[in-house]
Amino acid sequence: SLRGHFAVLRLLWLLSVFGTVLPLDGGMLFPRESSFREVKELNGLWDFRADGSPNRNEGFEKAWHKRQLAEPTVDRDTTVAYMIEMPVPASYNDITQDPTLRDFIGWVWYDREVAVPARWISDQGTRVVLRVGSAHYYSIVWVNGEKVTEHEGGHLPFEAEISSLIRREPMKPCRITIAVNNTLTLETLPPGTIQYMNDSSRYPDGFFVQNMDFDFFNYAGIHRPVLLYTTPKVYVDDITVETNFMDNTGLIRYKVSVQGGFSNTLNITLMDKDGHFVASSNGSSGVLRVVDVKLWWPYLMHENPGYLYSMKVHLIAVSETSTYEDEYTLPLGIRTVNVTNTQFLINNKPFYFHGVNKHEDADIRGRGFDWPLIVKDFNLMKWLGVNSFRTSHYPYAEEILQMCDRHGIVLIDECPGVGIKDIRSFGNASLSHHLVVMDELVRRDKNHPSVVMWSVANEPASEMPPAEFYFKTLIEHTKALDQTRPVTYVTIAEADMDKGGPYVDVVCVNSYFAWYFDQGRLDIVPLQLSTHFENWYRKYQRPIIQSEYGADAVPGLHMDPPMMFTEEYQNALLQSYHDVFDQKRNQYFIGELIWNFADFMTAQGIYRVVGNKKGIFTRQRQPKAAAFLLRKRYWRLANETGRLLPD
Repeated sequence: SLRGHFAVLRLLWLLSVFGTVLPLDGGMLFPRESSFREVKELNGLWDFRADGSPNRNEGFEKAWHKRQLAEPTVDRDTTVAYMIEMPVPASYNDITQDPTLRDFIGWVWYDREVAVPARWISDQGTRVVLRVGSAHYYSIVWVNGEKVTEHEGGHLPFEAEISSLIRREPMKPCRITIAVNNTLTLETLPPGTIQYMNDSSRYPDGFFVQNMDFDFFNYAGIHRPVLLYTTPKVYVDDITVETNFMDNTGLIRYKVSVQGGFSNTLNITLMDKDGHFVASSNGSSGVLRVVDVKLWWPYLMHENPGYLYSMKVHLIAVSETSTYEDEYTLPLGIRTVNVTNTQFLINNKPFYFHGVNKHEDADIRGRGFDWPLIVKDFNLMKWLGVNSFRTSHYPYAEEILQMCDRHGIVLIDECPGVGIKDIRSFGNASLSHHLVVMDELVRRDKNHPSVVMWSVANEPASEMPPAEFYFKTLIEHTKALDQTRPVTYVTIAEADMDKGGPYVDVVCVNSYFAWYFDQGRLDIVPLQLSTHFENWYRKYQRPIIQSEYGADAVPGLHMDPPMMFTEEYQNALLQSYHDVFDQKRNQYFIGELIWNFADFMTAQGIYRVVGNKKGIFTRQRQPKAAAFLLRKRYWRLANETGRLLPD
């Protein structure tokens, strides 16, 4: 039969894909200090050089990694940029006054020398690991001129053990060199294309542009902290927890992996938020039972949201000549997530998403990690009455997820699968990389109670013929990685879901009625939006989240009756959506995420005036009128749908 023939072809195709997708080597636990582990941050000023040579390859041809970037390796009259100081973490694009660097495509180089503590070098039982929180997009790392690792993907961590390298010449400083390339191709995630302009009457030789099908600036550089950290030679490599509860007893199923050989003993101790003993176990896997459990609840759903226990894993490994000891403490929340055809349940209670979409984006630092900005954003979200957000359109910093865990903010965790519009981006190489990215994302974020759903893509061209197989494979793979969370992808049109729609657990839909379509016609939003929802639900019988909606508003621009780009129009459009949301809320409609929390930078173009202005806050985090409208609504929703005390 055709179905059987398709199944055989699919199996053969999967074998060809997974033949190139190797299982991830080890865990990716967030570095934490303990009695047996140390962390040394390498943030600050690094030396920096952009390779402006025509083929962007001079850094490799002249082996910049073999010497300090500060050395005068090139003549001033070449196209290669001179060395400057560059803050890490930060995007490099907005740091200087050089427009060439702002829009630079190709390899840039960072380096700095690090003093490694003598005890790390002298103790042969200590592993020293170099970790990069993220760098966009492709990275190669050298230590003292020797390559130690490379990584594809701009939003997830990577690391390499460097113990043997730094012990070869213990008296010399440790020089770390990182080359980063932000070029996007049809097989990257997100994808893009390089277009060469060959008309010599209009463009100089070698002129090219980077094309992208997504609406945010392609910031680049080392975006998250760079660290050195230590573990013992035998160490806790990974921990996986799955939580449940029955009546008032919490259940934590755990699995611990140890690397480094030798027989070992594992002791697991669970402590409550106040440091009191709760439960214990031995061995690499088991179940911890928590009497009178305090569940992890979302913000505004309980009087004590974001309750976290601490699971301390203590390792003792003995060889004939040595004893190794390690300890790692994992914060965890006990909660469940379930989806019916009309509801999203957290701890068996209906949860309604009233939240935002965000970007890691701000003035000067671009996408660079910045604690003051993160704390400000959390304070603004709690002021708004936000209980959730989506990590649009890429994984956010681990520290942000930890904040969500502590504050009870629910997350839809999205991979960088945005802008997949070209049929050539649905091929074997693209899918292989997409599967690896989901492996890395789930490996990093699997233990966060705030993460309640995975999103494998945003607005892909999923009506294309290869899309059904692509997304079915991707969703099935993600569900196999984590059977405790639902999986979705975010779409913008009913036709787009024909291929992948049947496989998602929740329908996440973006729509911009009276903005991109029927501009200015607020009067027809109720009819169009209501029809939209009815069609979705009739077709898929899945709960629906409005994962994006909104309108650009230039702060301070006013007009009544409302006109597009004014604060009044943004308010009126939001209100027209809210009226329909309230009609559907008691049926199958389970959430609303405004686009966007704050204005953000985009590529230059005639449709964007210094970035996207759909934020309810400015890029500097000052409120527009819509912020007050949304705050009033979200606190009303919290009082209607939240449960300050569970039933």
